[in-house]
Amino acid sequence: MAQDVGEARAGAAPAASRRSFLDLLILLAGAAVAVAAVTPIVRQWLGNQPDQRLVDLEVYREGGLAVLRGAPLYDFLTQPPQLLPFTYPPIAAVLAVPFTLLPWRAAQWAWTGLIYVSLVIVVCYAFRDLIRRTGRWAPLTTGVLVAATAWLDPVRDQVRFGQVGLFLLAMCLADCCARTARWPRGMLVGLALAIKLVPGVFLIYFLITGRRDALVNALLTAVVATLGGFALLPSDSSGYWFGALLQGGDRTGAVDGTTNQAIHGIVARVLDDGPARTLVWLALAVVVACAGFAWARRATLAADAAAGAGADAYSLLLAGVAIVGLLSVVLSPVGWIHHLVWMIAVVGALAGDGRDTRRCLFAVGLWLLFLFPIPWWARSLIGPNHSLVTVFTGQVLRDSFGIAALLSIVVLGTWLVKRLDPDNRVADPSQPQVGVGTLAP
Repeated sequence: MAQDVGEARAGAAPAASRRSFLDLLILLAGAAVAVAAVTPIVRQWLGNQPDQRLVDLEVYREGGLAVLRGAPLYDFLTQPPQLLPFTYPPIAAVLAVPFTLLPWRAAQWAWTGLIYVSLVIVVCYAFRDLIRRTGRWAPLTTGVLVAATAWLDPVRDQVRFGQVGLFLLAMCLADCCARTARWPRGMLVGLALAIKLVPGVFLIYFLITGRRDALVNALLTAVVATLGGFALLPSDSSGYWFGALLQGGDRTGAVDGTTNQAIHGIVARVLDDGPARTLVWLALAVVVACAGFAWARRATLAADAAAGAGADAYSLLLAGVAIVGLLSVVLSPVGWIHHLVWMIAVVGALAGDGRDTRRCLFAVGLWLLFLFPIPWWARSLIGPNHSLVTVFTGQVLRDSFGIAALLSIVVLGTWLVKRLDPDNRVADPSQPQVGVGTLAP
């Protein structure tokens, strides 16, 4: 018997070694797929003309240099031809100081690397159940999903401009969707709010969904970070909170530009500047805010009620968070295309664990839409040389990303929540009733 046990152990060792080797190959394959996908993007934008390369990173870095020099933070402009001002809270400039210690080229590479690290984190949260369902192939699945999302137009713009959108998205998803947070829940949202104001919508989300501890932690973190900015940069902090902040529309660019896909931008491309435009924008914003927060609350409370129900509960939670993220874009006076990285969370909520065919079709369709710079292409259809039908089509397509974001809020808050209601699932042949499992052998 001892001999049999010894032979069994001897046979188990090579089998375990083979499994470990295969797992390593799967991990390397996933990394290779992701690297192969992002390499052309990195080569394009980091090989761009020097004055067109990561121009927003230059803003952050110049802000950090202003902090070190004791220069006014909100008076400088970056080098021509961009001439961009610093538009963020003072603490954001303080956090950018480490990048001033690097040569400009090294700072670009470091920032781009952090962007893609953030993308991996976002993918892991947005597609958690789909990745887990693939079992030991999860690293390869993650690599494929990173590759697919890296080519979304808002994500490519993150690298093109050197933006912070994916950092903020990763922080908000981790804070709201992590099963067990190793930090005070809400702290990451508070830090994101201190860096950029738009994540403030999550304070409302925490309040209406009963997440009071997260709300308190987010507020405390944001206040402490802001007071830290006042302590380090009292003059700049006063200038920002009581001056530059109130000039946001003028300092961030024309609100009727194509890249502004917020409600304000859509309205501004239809109506001339004036009281009527402002009233229409505010009325639409109020309607979208009321409906959006109500749907986010409905999805999140449904997720809380279905806790332990697996993929459906997580999809509902992710849907609620994604709705709030989209509200941060569409309700803002300026919601640039690169802010719509929140569509990754939308696609993930729709896809779920990949078992529901209709949900997957919606997810793929949305992914395909955001692969291409359709709003920019549509500008060629607008002009005096085109027919009214062509111009109208061009105007609609020019707003396509903003319209898609608004429709996504509706789909997540109504169709998806209803579809995941257990009372509605049995009669739907596209929703197979299967047990919990993975695709792993």
